Amino acid sequence: MARARRGFKARQRRNKILKLAKGFHFSRRTKFYHAAETVKRALHYRYIGRRLLKRDMRKLWIVRISAAAKMLDGSYSKFMGSLKKKNIGLNRKMLSEIAARDFDGFKSIYEASK
Repeated sequence: MARARRGFKARQRRNKILKLAKGFHFSRRTKFYHAAETVKRALHYRYIGRRLLKRDMRKLWIVRISAAAKMLDGSYSKFMGSLKKKNIGLNRKMLSEIAARDFDGFKSIYEASK
């Protein structure tokens, strides 16, 4: 029986990895084994980075809201608690944008939550 050489599918699999390794240096770009290791690690760091970005953005939103609430002689936790009690359904992202760009609008939201 003739030997099956897996040429097309194997080359397709390797080329997919080598295409992802574009921009790496030296053998990490040209040799499949090194490229596969590096691409695997890079994809994992990309996955982690997406989660870290979400964390960092939430921290930023909280800092912005807290700073705006302190300017109005309040605290972040009391402000967020009063928003929840009054059923004002603005999320932290929108509140931080309003606090950063339209302080008068934030002030009116703050007064409405009291």
